[in-house]
Amino acid sequence: MGPDGGREGLPLYVGVNLSAIQVARDDIAAMVQSALKASGLTGDRLTLELTESSIVQDPACATRVFDALKALDATVAMDDFGTGYSSLAYLQRLPIDVLKIDRSFVSGMMVDPDSVAIVRAILRLADALGMSTTAEGIETVELATTLAALGCASGQGYYFAKPLEAGAALEYWKSRKGR
Repeated sequence: MGPDGGREGLPLYVGVNLSAIQVARDDIAAMVQSALKASGLTGDRLTLELTESSIVQDPACATRVFDALKALDATVAMDDFGTGYSSLAYLQRLPIDVLKIDRSFVSGMMVDPDSVAIVRAILRLADALGMSTTAEGIETVELATTLAALGCASGQGYYFAKPLEAGAALEYWKSRKGR
């Protein structure tokens, strides 16, 4: 509870993965709008992630969905970047905010110079296109610091935390709040 007796608002963000089937079949924007209204969450606190391969399956549909999600102030991320058969032209045309660097490149960085080169290239590409980056699969402090030094904006992986239930996630956040 906050000092006024009301619920305390937390400065947290929510990420939701979307499947290619959902994008093709459902009215994603209407579902998201309804969920935002029901939860009281604002769109700027929500990131919706689509895999690279689902975008390539139907680029016109992905464009419509992304535009509708951006109208709700949501952040749009391309998940598993670098693992599919995407055209770099999609990165120019689609309103993508974040490129998520696939764990297959991240996990090999400490032993494979080619993985480092690929991650560097993705980071430069994202920067040139005005996109943010998130590295997936960070499991060690060495990976976290190396990626930060290379300019990666954020990361996710077991180094930070394993998947947690809602209550445990809140306690984890509270324990790290002062750090």
